[in-house]
Amino acid sequence: MAIKDDQEKSAKRLSDSALILGVCLVIGLFLLGRELASGLVTYREMDRTVTVKGLSENEYPADIVIWPIQFISASNNLSDLYTELTGNTQAIRSFLLARGIEASEISQSPPSITDKLAQQWGGGGAVEYRYTATQTVTVYSVNVDAVRKTMNEMAELGKQGIVFTSNDYQAATEYIFTQLNDIKPRMVEEATKQAREVADKFAQDSGSQLGKIKSAQQGQFSIEDRDKNNPHIKKVRVVSTVEYYLSD
Repeated sequence: MAIKDDQEKSAKRLSDSALILGVCLVIGLFLLGRELASGLVTYREMDRTVTVKGLSENEYPADIVIWPIQFISASNNLSDLYTELTGNTQAIRSFLLARGIEASEISQSPPSITDKLAQQWGGGGAVEYRYTATQTVTVYSVNVDAVRKTMNEMAELGKQGIVFTSNDYQAATEYIFTQLNDIKPRMVEEATKQAREVADKFAQDSGSQLGKIKSAQQGQFSIEDRDKNNPHIKKVRVVSTVEYYLSD
């Protein structure tokens, strides 16, 4: 009889333990389910994003000018041609120096001389001048304003009989802006701020709140002439792309 009672007590204890274990499992699964559901909702909320672009665009004066001054001479005598080239080059240098351009900013290239009688495609016809030469004096200066002012006074050299040519693309004046690294931080800040303002407006219109940045990408800086008549003024622009999280 005692053995039977012990067996019944053992069975009851096992049953109670199983019940407690079962309840614990149910509670544990319930709590786990809530956590998973909460995590899923959070994930979905974090997955809501908006991608916007911000632009920063400013104008700056060029700080370097490269001015090729190209002129031509012609003669039937090669020695006379070189003498004329030397005289014209010296006249140009004196003209530039008198207007505040430094000697170190002035250079010249070797002349390019053509013998028309030696040209196979000349056709054998009579030519007025056998030899023609092209010479280039180049100004490389940081004093852009002084150089531009001097350009407007080139007629004075024309009165001395110097013939200038402007048809060659190699003789085109070039303006350069070299201060990009100095303005980069401020322009990136401007572009990012504008992107934030656009994202804020989108969030308000959609009934959402703007969260943290998910990703950001800075575009390349571009430097262009403001227009064809003012190549000495540069338009610098950059576009930043920013992706923000959204939440309700």
